[in-house]
Amino acid sequence: MYKNVLIPTDGSDLAAKAVEHGVAFAKEIGAKVTAVTVTEPFAVFALAPSQLEFTRDGYKRHADAYAEQTLGAVAAAAKQAGIACETLHIEREHVYEAIIDTASTKGCDLIVMASHGRRGVSAVVLGSETVKVLTHSKIPVLVYR
Repeated sequence: MYKNVLIPTDGSDLAAKAVEHGVAFAKEIGAKVTAVTVTEPFAVFALAPSQLEFTRDGYKRHADAYAEQTLGAVAAAAKQAGIACETLHIEREHVYEAIIDTASTKGCDLIVMASHGRRGVSAVVLGSETVKVLTHSKIPVLVYR
């Protein structure tokens, strides 16, 4: 059925539960996992409080460390389940586009993600990243609530 399951994660508690279920599902169907986390580029006039305290280099170090920790958890879960896992850290302004593009370029045939993936002030107006992926993805999306 599915051969390569994309699991986007932001490291939140809900995303961790989606990772757990996504890895278990991939094991059950004999698929490999591709895990991705997306960080927004550094912006001098940032609305995200997390960016206000950093210089460009400091923000990059922080984002890389957070991505390593977040993706490390997925890789560990996949290893424990005995399935292959590729991890990717992508910097992109529009998170949902990075998720969809990664699914396409990595040959993923299913996306498993949490029901919430809100980022910053724009999420209040534009909706969650999950809704955007559901709206724009041409491959199936399994949403963990």
